[in-house]
Amino acid sequence: MTGARPWRIRLSDAAATDLRDILRWTAERYGAAPARTYRTTLVSAIEGLAPGPGALGVRDRPELGPSLYTLHPARTGRRARHLILFRVHGSTIDVLRILHDAMDLPRHVPDA
Repeated sequence: MTGARPWRIRLSDAAATDLRDILRWTAERYGAAPARTYRTTLVSAIEGLAPGPGALGVRDRPELGPSLYTLHPARTGRRARHLILFRVHGSTIDVLRILHDAMDLPRHVPDA
């Protein structure tokens, strides 16, 4: 599904809240420096979606709903415990949620 067309990445309000809450929890639990490192990991993974849903590490998740995908940010030697849940709509990637990888994903998938 990748191609020459540019992909636009949008972060939903829920995903922005997830990111903020994850980083706040990480800072409270482990300190500011690890929170900054984790922020870099998560933001890099989101930016890594620029090639589209065919980007390295993306999984098609039809069991969660149509045009839904996940990306685990634990790539290139980085550690992560969250999944980036996104939907493809035209040439736009809508990041819907950033969820802990132990969560029951179907419970947290937003309605279309």
